[in-house]
Amino acid sequence: MIPDISLVIELQSLDQRIGEVEREIAALPRHIARIEKTLESHIRKLEADEAALAANQKDRKRLEGEIQVQEQKRSKLRDQMMEAKTNEQYWAFQHEIDFCNQAIRKCEDRILELMVASEPLELNVKAARTALEVEKQQVEKEQHLTRERTAADQVMLAGFQDNRSHAVSTLHPTVYAAYERLRKRKATLAVADATDARCASCHITLRPQFYQDLKKGDKVMFCESCGAMVYYNPAVTFDQELAELPSGSQPAA
Repeated sequence: MIPDISLVIELQSLDQRIGEVEREIAALPRHIARIEKTLESHIRKLEADEAALAANQKDRKRLEGEIQVQEQKRSKLRDQMMEAKTNEQYWAFQHEIDFCNQAIRKCEDRILELMVASEPLELNVKAARTALEVEKQQVEKEQHLTRERTAADQVMLAGFQDNRSHAVSTLHPTVYAAYERLRKRKATLAVADATDARCASCHITLRPQFYQDLKKGDKVMFCESCGAMVYYNPAVTFDQELAELPSGSQPAA
């Protein structure tokens, strides 16, 4: 395999890894934004439940105050009724007392309704507060891990980019230009293995003569079907390695 092909294969591998790291770096803030948005929605829900519970309790307190007012009024009416001079006055006081009793019963019925309604609200608020504390801790943990992962990714990305710059500086400009053109144009591989006489990018079988020329490994060649830069890189067996060693040498462990 000619050196330019080895370099361009390395370059494609680096670009793939750079792309993966860049996508992860971009995805991490979106992940944090999603869980923070979920947390915020849970906070708003808890605040709404707390507000509803507070309103419930406020209404109950107001109604309890109204009952006290009606009871005091009723007590005064009863005292006044005892001093009534005529039946008309007596029944007028009784009518007012009945009105107070109705108002008291109405308030008591409403208080009972509010108490029934408050029970699930209290349970929801209590459970939501507990769950929210756990969720906040989890979000803080995710934020911390994301910051650490992003920092590590940035270091990794810088290393890949340094290696890429070195590979580009060594690669023949014409080959690099062809690679960049293919990389920007192709949705699949810009550089593809064709060792088995089939392009790994488009999966089309190579012409026999083209394949024979490719096996020589003396020039950069492009797939006649999809245009990908193709190469021939057969696996080397142990026997082949042994045969290529100088006489008396031992294969590497």
